[in-house]
Amino acid sequence: MADSPAANGNGGGMPQGAPTINALAQYVKDLSFENPHAPRSLQPKEGVSPQINIQVNVNASQLSETDFEVELTLEGDAKMDNEVLFAFDVKYAGVFRMLNIPEDQMHPAVMIECPRLLFPFGRQIVAEAVRNGGFPPLYIDPIDFVGLYRQKMTEQQGATGPLAS
Repeated sequence: MADSPAANGNGGGMPQGAPTINALAQYVKDLSFENPHAPRSLQPKEGVSPQINIQVNVNASQLSETDFEVELTLEGDAKMDNEVLFAFDVKYAGVFRMLNIPEDQMHPAVMIECPRLLFPFGRQIVAEAVRNGGFPPLYIDPIDFVGLYRQKMTEQQGATGPLAS
């Protein structure tokens, strides 16, 4: 049995040099849902749709040489006639082990691939919280984490100087 994937020392059956991202843990760090005007806010208004605002943020901290905690923050609200129907704030996080990833690719891998793995779970938590608040579930559209990463990098470079073309 020395040739089995578990016996080769890396447990996954991949060549030892293959880049891997392993989710070691996933958890809710913070969850808030507000329904400040219930039950009045639960009465639908004919022909009027609420305005929904959603913000997404990703933060990461290095825990060890190979392990990172990545936190995906989803916050938003629904308003009608400038009155808040509901508001939510979810911080969903995970601990990821990054193996055999080149140093120059580590930051994008942590800030793109890890939140991409966390997003479906955070999205479901938001949908269930909104539904449990008495509203139809709010399913957040898929997020382009590559575009979000590029936008953040452009903003950071703009703060330090012009971008090279």
